[in-house]
Amino acid sequence: MELMLVFTTIYQKLLEIKLNFISNLIKQQLNKYKYIVIIFYIFFIIISLNLLSMLPFGIALTSHLIIILTLSISLYIGIFFEGYVVLGVYFYKTFLPKCSLLLLPLLLFIEIFSYFIRMFSLAVRLSANIMAGHTLIYIISTFSLVIIKLNYFFIILGIILISIIMLLELGVACLQAYVFTILLLIYINDIYNENH
Repeated sequence: MELMLVFTTIYQKLLEIKLNFISNLIKQQLNKYKYIVIIFYIFFIIISLNLLSMLPFGIALTSHLIIILTLSISLYIGIFFEGYVVLGVYFYKTFLPKCSLLLLPLLLFIEIFSYFIRMFSLAVRLSANIMAGHTLIYIISTFSLVIIKLNYFFIILGIILISIIMLLELGVACLQAYVFTILLLIYINDIYNENH
């Protein structure tokens, strides 16, 4: 019974640390706390999937572009509709640059394209970085298996290389969840930005 209480206390403290971290991110980037629940879950789903992919026989779900693209597109559609709900028709002024009427059709197309390309950049950035790290680990482990056949002394070199890359991959897994969340908060902040 006491062991259960200890685990519950530790879990609660970890959850409070996580919530404070996300709360500080929102305070720095957005200062609107109504999004704290969705940002909290998105950050920890991504970081959990990234970290689970580092386990032996783990599947790197965040390296699959279709999964992250689906998440990114659904979030971005939500941001687009939230912008319309918050600003109404004035939200569409985001796409109207101040320029001459001759350049307006071209710049309007560029503004709309650049606005919607953000959702693809969110997905591609995350999946490419996770896939690159896993590919590097695969290449080095395959190389280590080949050089072990030459001399068993090289097994130490292979273990050291893989350990260094795994530490780097651990940092990339955490950093990519952080970058995804920060970019999402910046895109939400564009709704409330007065410079539309």
